[in-house]
Amino acid sequence: MNKSVIQVTSGRGPEECSRVVARVVEMMMKDARGKALDITLLESKKGNLKGTLLSAVLLIQTAGISNNKTLEAFIQEWRGTIQWVAQSPFRKYHKRKNWFVGVEVFDVNKQQEWNLKDVKLESCRASGPGGQHVNKVETAVRGTHLPSGIQVLAMDSRSQLENKQLCLKRLEAKFMAWQMEQLLAKQQDQWQEHNELERGRAVKVITDKL
Repeated sequence: MNKSVIQVTSGRGPEECSRVVARVVEMMMKDARGKALDITLLESKKGNLKGTLLSAVLLIQTAGISNNKTLEAFIQEWRGTIQWVAQSPFRKYHKRKNWFVGVEVFDVNKQQEWNLKDVKLESCRASGPGGQHVNKVETAVRGTHLPSGIQVLAMDSRSQLENKQLCLKRLEAKFMAWQMEQLLAKQQDQWQEHNELERGRAVKVITDKL
């Protein structure tokens, strides 16, 4: 299964660009589903005005090899700077009609893989509700992902084995979320380094209402 994470951002653009982010996300999701690609909105940061988004993160994937080319074509079509040509819905007499947003794509399959060899597990005594019985033996398990320093403590069960399995599951989920946050933060910083997105190099120009 091929998976990619898509980030759509308005950079330092005005509210109109935040509105474009919301519109581009709508169009991308409709386009992907029309091409039998599985796309999901993972998270979004709302703008100051209704119907606007500062940024959005989507997960797009395909289960079949036959759809790999479709996914590649979709990414190639949308990745880069999107230019939206429309009158501002917020400033009636504003002369500017060109608004820009950025679209970046990350290949999940190329990111650092989850490896149990990077995990250190330690047993410890459970704390909190449960009375003295819970604290008599070291049933809780603390897991540390050494490369990132992420730690998780599992003490839900009186069984150390069950806590170990739960700890590993939670640690893996936390690692994946951390890794994605690092990627998105890095990309967001790159966008913020520019006062404007790369005008004149748009991969797609859309003329429509905002």
